[in-house]
Amino acid sequence: MKVLVAVKSVVDYNIKVHVKSDNSAVQLDNLKMSINPFDEVALEEAIRLKEQGIVSEIIVVSCGDISSKNILQYSLAMGADRAIWCESTIDIQPLAIAKILKVIVESEEPQMVFLGKQSIDNDAAQTGQILSGILNYSQATFASKLEFVDEELFVTSEADSGNITISVKLPTVITVDLSLNSPRYISLQNIIKSKKKNIDHIKAEEICRDISPRFKVLRVEELKKNKKVVLLNDVDLLINKLRNEAKVI
Repeated sequence: MKVLVAVKSVVDYNIKVHVKSDNSAVQLDNLKMSINPFDEVALEEAIRLKEQGIVSEIIVVSCGDISSKNILQYSLAMGADRAIWCESTIDIQPLAIAKILKVIVESEEPQMVFLGKQSIDNDAAQTGQILSGILNYSQATFASKLEFVDEELFVTSEADSGNITISVKLPTVITVDLSLNSPRYISLQNIIKSKKKNIDHIKAEEICRDISPRFKVLRVEELKKNKKVVLLNDVDLLINKLRNEAKVI
């Protein structure tokens, strides 16, 4: 079974980002870029399935600038077999990414497509669902557990009402949550081996003619600092504050 994993380059989650002075976007210059944590979990799951003998080949795909190529190299070091870099100098939005992935999926014919449920830069959580729709594949979103039983795939997701488990027909698109697993550390030996693995390079515009943005970010603002927490031991005092200060009653 072949698996395709889509990964994205984002600002490292350990770094505190700042908004540009004109509030047009987040300041990205000279910041460390890393693999999106949700995508790293998706890749880890694909690698574990390969170690179990269920998956035979893992292909990673990323769309973007040179930082995307760098995370593909990281993905190969983790254990992916091949990589495809769709180079683009613009910020590709979910619809365009899904269209690009559709072409690659139809060419590679994987039985499963893994993505993180969202990326930490825009939290859109759209690409997997769009891809499933345009491919006419089954989908399982926000997966927290995957299990093959007698060649049937069961996917568990966390919901407000509890855990929901569904059986999924292949081929399928699966978006994963952070609770699915804990990604492995990469050894120096695997980093050296990854240098010999192939990264195919194509232009995003060659796959999808129209990758222009469908929406425009008008303004970005930093979150306001939380006000000081006040503990109240009297119900009447709480109601008074909700009525006179918070204006919610």
